[in-house]
Amino acid sequence: MSVVRSRLATRAIAAPAALVAVGLVLSACGSRAGDEGSTAASGAASCVDTSGDTIKVGSLNSLSGTMAISEVTVRDSIALAVEEINADGGVLGKQIEIVSEDGASEPTVFAEKAEKLIGSDCVAAVFGGWTSSSRKAMLPVFEDRNALLYYPVQYEGLESSSNIFYTGATTNQQIVPALDYLKEQGVTSLYLVGSDYVFPQTANRIIKAYAEANGIEIKGEDYTPLGSTDFSTIVNKVRTADADAVFNTLNGDSNVAFFREYTNAGLNAKDMPVVSVSIAEEEVGGIGAQNIEGQLTAWNYYQTVDSPENTSFVEAYKAKYGANKPTSDPMEAAYTSVYLWKNTVEKADSFEVDDVIEAADGVTFDAPEGTVTIDGDNHHITKTARIGEIRGDGLIYTVWESDGAIEPDPYLESYDWASSLSGN
Repeated sequence: MSVVRSRLATRAIAAPAALVAVGLVLSACGSRAGDEGSTAASGAASCVDTSGDTIKVGSLNSLSGTMAISEVTVRDSIALAVEEINADGGVLGKQIEIVSEDGASEPTVFAEKAEKLIGSDCVAAVFGGWTSSSRKAMLPVFEDRNALLYYPVQYEGLESSSNIFYTGATTNQQIVPALDYLKEQGVTSLYLVGSDYVFPQTANRIIKAYAEANGIEIKGEDYTPLGSTDFSTIVNKVRTADADAVFNTLNGDSNVAFFREYTNAGLNAKDMPVVSVSIAEEEVGGIGAQNIEGQLTAWNYYQTVDSPENTSFVEAYKAKYGANKPTSDPMEAAYTSVYLWKNTVEKADSFEVDDVIEAADGVTFDAPEGTVTIDGDNHHITKTARIGEIRGDGLIYTVWESDGAIEPDPYLESYDWASSLSGN
């Protein structure tokens, strides 16, 4: 095992296998963009007011509860994008007015607040959500009312909707590249740890299908409710399983307790590395860099990405919120989503939902992560995959990245081993 773990610690930028998106097929896991009935069948009339000098948008994030550790900064990055766009003249000559709501880390609250934003506040679009449970709770609201949600967080895939634009990664842009990286480093066994809700459960189904096709043994699989803080039993099971690596799909402040217990148990990145898909720079600060140094993450953006666009983004964010405030992947995706909405509205020359949807295909933005492009068929965007290592300064540094942006394939149709997933 020591040879495998030593290899996992190497740092090399590698070229990926070609990843190509193909057409979508029907899935019970989510509605298809463009399907009859996937937009508002109810015909609810929009109350968006375009007669004045302003246009309203919604910001819907968990500002309280277990997910606040992650989502408050997403709210802040949405506000930064709006401030920049307003300073540059707004959208179609109108200044953007934000109506902010707290989803309170509860899916039912997200659905209620989405209904309020659309029906009472009359917003032209909503930006926000984090957990897949919150997104799935909101999805029927946006479809029934034919409204727009821009969802900024990586997720488990197997979903598309005409009324949602997914600006975080889908599975073939994050989880599959992470598994490819681990396989290339010689990993032959994994332990799966996740929060007990939609994203981790579905992600682990995908991981297990990949593992079966690629000769990787799953030595254990454990879930814990969101907000859990007692990980002594799970960490002990991880330690005794002696897997080559742990794939972590915990969310929110549970990560703090998990990694502190992991460290207390004498485990570390050299002996049994953890690959996380929901820990970004903001969470590293809460966990403590000393408890997570050397561990790996799979995202599409890090504060350390070297590009002029990212330099400008980081400087602007720190100037507004504080020099000690890091930027992260969901924050960047949320920031990007506001600009993608702006660019799509301007291409459509309209705030009408149907016009925006019609104009979306091919809309681009030179984002901090790199240039992204909307796929008009599935409403996801192109993303560059990056594996990062957490360092002692609390930042994450790229150790591998894909050779350019990966086309979104939310139903994993370009992978034979995933053929059984979309029907479950």
